[in-house]
Amino acid sequence: MSESQGSAANNSKIAFVAADFDNAQTALRDLLEAYPHVEPDEADIIVALGGDGFVLQTLRRFVEHKVPVFGMNRGSVGFLMNDFNPVGLVERLARAQAVTLYPLLMVATTEDGTTHESLAINEVSLLRETYQAAKLEISIDGVTRMEELICDGALVATPAGSTAYNLSAHGPIIPLNSEILALTPISAFRPRRWRGALLPHTAEVVFRIREPRKRPVSATADDFEVRNVIEVSIHEDRERSFQLLFDPETNLEERILKEQFAP
Repeated sequence: MSESQGSAANNSKIAFVAADFDNAQTALRDLLEAYPHVEPDEADIIVALGGDGFVLQTLRRFVEHKVPVFGMNRGSVGFLMNDFNPVGLVERLARAQAVTLYPLLMVATTEDGTTHESLAINEVSLLRETYQAAKLEISIDGVTRMEELICDGALVATPAGSTAYNLSAHGPIIPLNSEILALTPISAFRPRRWRGALLPHTAEVVFRIREPRKRPVSATADDFEVRNVIEVSIHEDRERSFQLLFDPETNLEERILKEQFAP
């Protein structure tokens, strides 16, 4: 933040939210006692206590409020979180650097014709539901690029999400401001050597499920799951955005860069 932004942050109305496990709830009680606070719908900054999953839920929950979120880790990995320290929180918020994230919009159609929409900050993933491999047809911007991918699944990841499930599936780490999406197979069987693709952030990806009754597939936008899908379309939603706040010394760009050199 600039000096003027930092001064404004010192006077910001802060709200605290927490995941429902013990570490997060204990931290919540401590912070509520230590700092003036308001309800989330009145806040200028929301402090989220939990893990990566909880901060993603918080961002989606308050997307219409356009309030920046400062996560403090009370979970395990905490890639999207800052270290937990109840001391000097107001000063940390004044120094925090904001990162703007654009989500993916998933539109999933199920066998009964129902359509489900959800936002994903990290990734949209498709996974087989049974012991049989999924068969996926993949189209990009209306052009079929792969007639049939036999696999456990596939995913589309944002730059911010490229170090999460995408990395575990051997997808590439993407610099935060690259305006690129990763399309990554999950345990591809045929074509066996296909490692995925890098797509412009404007691309629309459509998966069509082949033999959906014999080989059922679920679709998940971060933590929102739809089962028995027959078609899933995914594109970046530039109409909506999220702001995450980070301590300057451990901002998200630095974390993504460090991840590329991790042992």
